[in-house]
Amino acid sequence: MAHVERNGKRKTRDQLAKRRVPELGYYFIVTDTEETEQNYMYGLRDSIPKELQGKLVIKVIKTKSNNLVDEARNLASINPQYGEIWIIFDRDKVKNFDEIIRQAEDKGINVGWTNPCIEEWFNAYFGAMPTYQDSVACCNGFAQTFKRVTGQKYAKSDKDIYEKLNRYGDEGQAVKLAQQKYNEHIAIGKDKPSEMCPCTTVHNLVGEIKLKISKR
Repeated sequence: MAHVERNGKRKTRDQLAKRRVPELGYYFIVTDTEETEQNYMYGLRDSIPKELQGKLVIKVIKTKSNNLVDEARNLASINPQYGEIWIIFDRDKVKNFDEIIRQAEDKGINVGWTNPCIEEWFNAYFGAMPTYQDSVACCNGFAQTFKRVTGQKYAKSDKDIYEKLNRYGDEGQAVKLAQQKYNEHIAIGKDKPSEMCPCTTVHNLVGEIKLKISKR
């Protein structure tokens, strides 16, 4: 049956497809890190059209990772319009990493986790996700790559990190690479985040936001 508007005009398939694309919802993004994750997320927010930036709220909580889920829920409850709740954190030295992720998912909270640290996701912008067994090695390894590619010294406090990753790297390819790595771990039976190294799910948040904006 043909789709007809009230004025009698038929809508094309392209128009119908465009109408079905989900709009950018309201995101409430919570992290327990004051520098790297915070700066990256602010950069992500500032990269989207100004009229949509109010749909991304980034909160930094000074709390232990164990309390991140409850703190995120409490903060989000004050702002019920933010239907998409995300927590962003690294494995680093978090002992109950898997349990925190499970608790979040059970309570309807999305998780952008990285094993071993956020710099692994940053590496993906430059076309590779090397295997590092701890956050110190990961951060140092990324610093070397960053210096080689950009000619600049990497600093975790760099407020322009998101802009630089996009200027010198490729976000679209980073999302594809991160998903590929995730799928590789699942394919060999590794489904615990603590066992999936290197790996990240931050790309799910970034990819989702950018896809919705591109389809506007």
